[in-house]
Amino acid sequence: MAKRRANGEGNIRKRKDGRWEGRYTAGYHPESGKRIIKNVLGRTQAEVKEKLKEAIAEGQRLDISKAGNYTVASWVRTWYEVYAEPRIRPNTREYYTNYIENHIVPGIGKSMLDKLTTIQIQRFYNNLQKNGRVQRKGYPELKDKTLSPRVVRGVHTLLSNCLDQAVAERLILVNPAQGCKLPKLEKKEMRILPQEKIGMYLAEAERRGLLAAFYLELTTGLRRGELLALLWTDLDAEARTISVTKQVNRIKGELVVSPPKTQNSVRTLAIPQQAVNLLIEEHKRHPDNPYMFPSPKTGTMYDPDAFRRTHDKILKAIGAEHVRFHDMRHLFATLSLKNGVDVKTLSGALGHYSAGFTLNTYTHATAQMKQDAADTIGAVISSQM
Repeated sequence: MAKRRANGEGNIRKRKDGRWEGRYTAGYHPESGKRIIKNVLGRTQAEVKEKLKEAIAEGQRLDISKAGNYTVASWVRTWYEVYAEPRIRPNTREYYTNYIENHIVPGIGKSMLDKLTTIQIQRFYNNLQKNGRVQRKGYPELKDKTLSPRVVRGVHTLLSNCLDQAVAERLILVNPAQGCKLPKLEKKEMRILPQEKIGMYLAEAERRGLLAAFYLELTTGLRRGELLALLWTDLDAEARTISVTKQVNRIKGELVVSPPKTQNSVRTLAIPQQAVNLLIEEHKRHPDNPYMFPSPKTGTMYDPDAFRRTHDKILKAIGAEHVRFHDMRHLFATLSLKNGVDVKTLSGALGHYSAGFTLNTYTHATAQMKQDAADTIGAVISSQM
């Protein structure tokens, strides 16, 4: 006969097949109010006692009424809708939905959330790295299906945050993604426009009627979306400053203006007098247009993709090797460091969250500065010998 225990502690009995079984009340159904009964099995009474003790302790830490109700797919979609989407920028939403719908759901979405293991996630990451690139409809068949370490790590960050919330809601006991090994980020050599090509670059920009925009980029290091979102009201010609408070991105075919990348990206930049002069001349060309750099075709906000293509055409016209438009931001930073601008000031101008991040990003430029500093102190000491 079953050995009775207090409510919630369970009872133990020997089954006809010779095994011992322990049953316990794991909780109550949120709608019907009926008890949720679970069991453990073992070869001996002592073994079942221990298992029963562990199961009851685990049940007290989990919300049993919800813990077994989610697959990974249903939970990650719920998490995105409730916790992530309301708090992220519009262009970040595209990254998140891509990670969820093109990678996480097809890869591990059918698994039950409370059964997900570290090994399972690790295999998922390994497969993403080897075969994770998605074949887009209407495009040539992919020859290389590997996924970059940056994207794999992005998927991990999203999944780990999602599983942290599941722990907080007592759906799982621990986050199984925490023990996974991630691919190392590839440290690509930074490519920038050679200094001797800057004059040619700006001359070609002037020929296309875009000197003010490209000159301002080279003297501020603005992100493309920040540059093209500027309004005339953002310019203080007397103080020689530009206020950066927004950015523009193309999302699902539409131009969307949103806050900058981070809170640190909301900033006021000092600009040289030559930039002010060029902007004043630019304003005379379209005085009634609120946009600082409107599209020459539509007169509305300049499409970031079209602006990038213009940059590419300028490089081709002057016979320069291709560098991304974003690398013009790197050119500004590199020239600033090499010409004595201190790292903290540069970090603020770039909208970085810390001077340490700026230093790490531009180690190629700061290496010479370190050598110059060493030579300077060496000369001071040597002069005293």
